[in-house]
Amino acid sequence: MASDPTGTTTIDPREAAHFGRMAADWWDPKGSSAMLHQLNPVRLAYIRDRLDQDWSLDECDLRPLSGRKAADVGCGAGLLAEPLARLGAEVTGVDPAPENIAAARDHALGQGLTIDYRVGSVEALTGPYDLITSLEVVEHVADVRAYLQGLADALAPEGLLILSTPNRTGLSRLALITVAEGTGQIPRGTHDWNKFLTPDELLALVRDAGLEPVDCSGLAWGPARGFHISENKSLDYFVTARRAR
Repeated sequence: MASDPTGTTTIDPREAAHFGRMAADWWDPKGSSAMLHQLNPVRLAYIRDRLDQDWSLDECDLRPLSGRKAADVGCGAGLLAEPLARLGAEVTGVDPAPENIAAARDHALGQGLTIDYRVGSVEALTGPYDLITSLEVVEHVADVRAYLQGLADALAPEGLLILSTPNRTGLSRLALITVAEGTGQIPRGTHDWNKFLTPDELLALVRDAGLEPVDCSGLAWGPARGFHISENKSLDYFVTARRAR
C-alpha cells in the first residue's frame, strides 16, 4: 500500500471493496466480523504483553501508551484502534475502504474518542509512530514487500511493529476457508490461501525491511479455550519487530 512516484500502490482494490461491504455491521459481535470480536481480547493481551516486556512498562498501568503515537493499518471500522486510544495512545487508523473509515469515525464519535482516521494505507502514515499494528492484513495486500517497507519506514527508532496473519498450512485452509467461509462464519472470498505466509517467509521479509524480529507466537484455537496464544503457529501467528540495531 506504499506508493511511489509512478502512482503504484500495494492496495488490492478487490480486497478493499470486499471489506468495505462489511462496514455496516463491523461492530456487531454476531455479524460478519464476529470472529474479529472473538480475536480482539487475545490480540490486546498479546500487544499489552509485548509493550510491557519490550518497553519495561508497569503492567498495572491502565494507560501505558500515554504520550505515545500508535497507528493501526488496515484498521477496518476501528475494532483495535479504539482500545489503543483507551490505553492512552494518540491513534491514527488507516484503511483502504472509505466505508470502513466512515463507520470507524461514527463509532469513535459515539464513544467520545478522538482518533485520526484516514483512507489509504502506508502512504497515509505520517510517523514516526511508537507502535504500529497491522493484524490480519498482510495476506490481503498486493505487494507484501513494499507494504512492510512502508510500515518499517514509519516506525520510530525505539518503536514496535506488531503483525498477525494466517499460516499457509493444511489446518488454516480447513479452518478458515473450508469451515469458516463454507459455513458463513466469515464472508466467502475473504481469504486466498495461496497468499498466506509461513512464519519463515514473513520473518525474512521483516528482516529485509530493516527490522529485527523479537517475538513470533502462535494464535491457536481450541474448543475449551477458544482463541489463545500458543507455541503452535499452524493456524495463525503474531510477529513483533523493532528497528535492527
